[in-house]
Amino acid sequence: MVNVEQIKAEYPLHWLVWQNEYQILSEELEKKEHDKEKKDNRGRTPLMLAVTLGYMESVRTLLNYEANVNVENPEGWTVVQEAVATGDPEILQLVLERRDLQRYNSRMGGIPVLLERLKEAPDFYVEMKWEFTSWVPLVSRMCPSDTYKVYKKGSNVRIDTTLLGFDHTSWQRGNRSYIFQGRSDGATMLEIDHDLRQVYCEEMRVPEETVEVLLANQDSVSQRLTTPIVTTYIDTDKISFERNKAGMWGWRSDKSESVNGFDCKVFGATNVELVTKTRTEHLTESDKAKSKSNKTPFQNFLGIAEVEENQNTPLPANEALINSTNPCNITAEEYFDSEVNLNGRDIGRPKECNIKVQKFRANLWLCEQYPLSLPEQILPIVDLMAISSSHFAKLKDFIQMQLPTGFPVKIEIPLFHVLNARITFGNIFAINNPVPLVTRIEDGPEMACVLDETIFEYPSDYVQLAGADARRNFSMEEEDDLLQFAIQQSLIDAGTEKEEVDIWEALKAQKPSRPTTPSNFVGEEERQLQRAIQASLALYQIPNSESNNPEENNSLDTDDLQKALLLSKQEQMEMEEQRIREEKLLEEILQLSLTEK
Repeated sequence: MVNVEQIKAEYPLHWLVWQNEYQILSEELEKKEHDKEKKDNRGRTPLMLAVTLGYMESVRTLLNYEANVNVENPEGWTVVQEAVATGDPEILQLVLERRDLQRYNSRMGGIPVLLERLKEAPDFYVEMKWEFTSWVPLVSRMCPSDTYKVYKKGSNVRIDTTLLGFDHTSWQRGNRSYIFQGRSDGATMLEIDHDLRQVYCEEMRVPEETVEVLLANQDSVSQRLTTPIVTTYIDTDKISFERNKAGMWGWRSDKSESVNGFDCKVFGATNVELVTKTRTEHLTESDKAKSKSNKTPFQNFLGIAEVEENQNTPLPANEALINSTNPCNITAEEYFDSEVNLNGRDIGRPKECNIKVQKFRANLWLCEQYPLSLPEQILPIVDLMAISSSHFAKLKDFIQMQLPTGFPVKIEIPLFHVLNARITFGNIFAINNPVPLVTRIEDGPEMACVLDETIFEYPSDYVQLAGADARRNFSMEEEDDLLQFAIQQSLIDAGTEKEEVDIWEALKAQKPSRPTTPSNFVGEEERQLQRAIQASLALYQIPNSESNNPEENNSLDTDDLQKALLLSKQEQMEMEEQRIREEKLLEEILQLSLTEK
C-alpha cells in the first residue's frame, strides 16, 4: 500500500484537498508548478475531490484559480451534480456561478474557431428536418417538428428555426434566425426575433478576456436541491452497424431507399443503450416521496423494456457518520492506492443511485454521393448548435462515432425514455424548392449554389439590443428538464381544458391499429405498446380488499374498476379477432413467398 510521502509526490494538490489545507493549496496553485486538472487513480480532479468531500474553502480556492468545472468523474457525474449531492447550497451556488462563467467564455472562444473551420469549405444551403417521435401515442400528440434552414457562405452562418422550446404548458413557436459573422479577429452573433422585430447583438470575446461572474439564480439552487439528480446519455461503446435487409423475411438483398432524391443504403445500429441514472441521497424523505408520487401508472409501465439496477454506497453502521464527508472511513492510503478495491465504498455522502438501461435500434440512411461533407461542412454547424442545444449535443455524439461510409441523409436516434429524434437532410442547394437569395448552380454532375450577402444581415428597421441585459444564456440541462416535463405533462394531462382524457379513455382510444399490408406488419413498438396496455389493465384489476393502503383503495373506485373490466373483456375479444386475422395474413404471405420467382 502507498504511504503518505508517495501520495504527496504523486498527487500534491489532491493531498492538500484531502487534508482541507486550503491556505497551503492556494500557495501551491500560485506557483503554477502543478497540473490542477490532473486526475487521481479514482478519476477525480482536485476540484471534483473537494466538492465530493464537501470542503467549501478548498472548492473556493480551486475555483479562484480557474479549475475546470465542466469535468466528469468515471461514473459520468459532473462537478455540479456532485455539488447537488452534497446538499450544501453554498457549494452548489459557488459551483454553478463558475460553471456558467466558464461555459460562457468557452462558448465565446469556440465559435470563432468553428467559423474559421468553415471558411475554406464550399458554400451551401441545406435544410435539417427534426421530427420527434414516440411509440407512446399520448406522447406523440405532444411531439413537435421543425426544419432548421442552414446557410453558409465563407465564415458566415445563418440558421433559421421556428421551434423555440417548451414553456411548461405548450411548445413555443416563433420565427428566429441565428447569424454568426466570422472575422479574422473574432466573430459577432446575432439572434433575430422576427416576431418582435428585434436583434440581440453580441461580440464574441477572445479567450483571454473574461466577464464578471454570472450569479446563479436562487430558485435554480433550491430546485436542484429538492429534485433528483438525473443524467441521460447514449452509451456508444457497444454500438455496431449492420446493413438492413429488404424483403418480408429479411434475406433477399441489402436494403436501399431514396431519401429526398438520393439513393441511400439503410443501416441499423444495434446495441444502442440509453442510460438514465438517478440519484436521491441529497433529498429529504418528503422530497423522495414527492418525486415518486409524480409518476402515474401509465408512466410506470412505460419502463417495461428497461433493465434496472441500484448502485448504492453501503451505509455505515453508525448513523452519525451518514452525513460525514467520509462515512466509509476510507483512509488516504486506501483511496490513493489503485491496487486497493474499495468494494463499493466511496467518499462523500452515501450514494442512492438507480440506473435504467433501455436498448434501442437506431437507423441510418447513408448516401455515398451526397454533395456535402460531414466533417468539413456539417459537423461545425452541429458543433455550433450543440453549444446550447442538448438535442444537437446528442446528435453530435452519435455522428462522431465510426459510421459506415457515406453521408447520413437521415438518422433516427433515441433522446429520452420514450422519445426519438429523426433528422433528415433535404433541399440541398435549394434543388427541390426555391429559396429566396439562394441561386442554384448546376455544372454537369456537380451541384453548388451562390448565397446573397444580405442573408447574413438583419433588416434595417429592426431594433438592435446589446450588452449583458440582452444576452440570452441557454442551459442544456434546463432544456432537458423542460422536455422531460413536456413528456410528463403529455402522460398526465393528455388534452386541453375542453378535451380532458383520463387513463381509461386514453388506453381505449389509442389502441394500436392492425397492419393492412405485409409492408407494415406488426413491429416491435406495437408489441411493446400492447404489453404496456396489458400491464396497466392488470395493475388496475386488483380488488380493493387486497390493498392494505387506504389511499390506494380510495384511488381505485368502483367506476374505474368497472371500466377496467369492460375494457379488458373488449381487449380479449379484439385480440382473438386480431389473432385470426394474423394467421390468415401469414398464410397469404407464406403462399405469396412460395409462388414468387
